[in-house]
Amino acid sequence: MTDTPMSFMDHLVELRRRLIISVIAVGVGTTIAGAFYRPLLDLLAEPYLQAVDGDRLAFFQPTEAFTLVLRVAMFGGLVVASPVLIGQIWGFVSPALTKRERRVVLPLSIVLGVLFAAGVVVGYLSLPLTLRLLLGIGTDILDPVIGAEFYLRFAMRFLLAFGLAFLFPVFLFAAGAVGAVTSRSLRSWRRWAVTIILVGAALLTPGGDPLTLILLAGPLYLLYEATILAIRFGLKK
Repeated sequence: MTDTPMSFMDHLVELRRRLIISVIAVGVGTTIAGAFYRPLLDLLAEPYLQAVDGDRLAFFQPTEAFTLVLRVAMFGGLVVASPVLIGQIWGFVSPALTKRERRVVLPLSIVLGVLFAAGVVVGYLSLPLTLRLLLGIGTDILDPVIGAEFYLRFAMRFLLAFGLAFLFPVFLFAAGAVGAVTSRSLRSWRRWAVTIILVGAALLTPGGDPLTLILLAGPLYLLYEATILAIRFGLKK
């Protein structure tokens, strides 16, 4: 089957159609997640409750509880709708790619999703340790009382930062694919890589908690070494 060239207006119509589908998918996902908001809220709140040995989050405004439930539902809706969103992005972009590019982009998309999920999991495991350190500062004269809105905002950003940090091997691999770096050059940059990873991990772990830093820096360095092997053997093929 021969691909038929599309006009600019055809592209806009196609983009609008896929955006509408994406919005509907997020709406349906948000509705589904809203029906199960309690388990999602419990999951996000658990690290904080562990850190303070508490059993509930506090809110300070009449509308705050409703806003938090809606925010958690939208967060869960994005997760539920993510396969549809990825499919719509792929469907819009793939006609412009060659067969060879399609063979590369699809596996990389899967790798991106897996790495992001792995980063979020590591971040979630690190969150209680970080909170204990931060909330333990000055407790001899200060009593930590964190509102639910501020905590959930912090937690989501923390998890997002870990997820994005785990994506760097894909960009290294892409740099290797275009010839900007080689496996040999990456091996020679190991000392710099360790320094950059440690600095980046320290910036992402408030308070400089050594255990949390190791939980992030360790997997990142292993991913760096895995990327060297992927560039050396994968690109050769």
